[in-house]
Amino acid sequence: MPISEITIDKKFTKERDSEFTDKVVQIKRVSNKTKGGNQISFTALVVSGDKKNKVGVGLGKAKSVADAIAKGTKKAHKDMILVPVVNGTIPHSVRIKYKAAVILLRPGKAGSGLIAGGPVRAVVEVAGIKDIVSKIIGTRNKSLNVWAALKALSVLKK
Repeated sequence: MPISEITIDKKFTKERDSEFTDKVVQIKRVSNKTKGGNQISFTALVVSGDKKNKVGVGLGKAKSVADAIAKGTKKAHKDMILVPVVNGTIPHSVRIKYKAAVILLRPGKAGSGLIAGGPVRAVVEVAGIKDIVSKIIGTRNKSLNVWAALKALSVLKK
């Protein structure tokens, strides 16, 4: 294989990755007690989507923040789901319970915008939904609310 074809392949993979929008929802510092002292690492919860109808969530863990974000982004790109979007909103209402989180998603009227709390807003925004009304009813835990929103979007039917 000629060298020029290899460089074209590398450019293509970079362009493909840049089509996704990534949002870091949460970064946590985790400390582990060992006999040598404290082991400090980081976890990053990343939401990724193409703003058309694909969205994914990834949790990355590493010794540095940058590596944790990179791992989370890679996992989010790998585990994408397709969201049915009809005229910029979801096709029907859905109420989902995921562990302690309870999420209510309802279709929004045209031009109403995103009426959603932080974690749910991140998920629906990168999924490409323009008009939605949502309510977080259960826990205030960001990571559970993100996973609940992803589950709610995955059970939608066209």
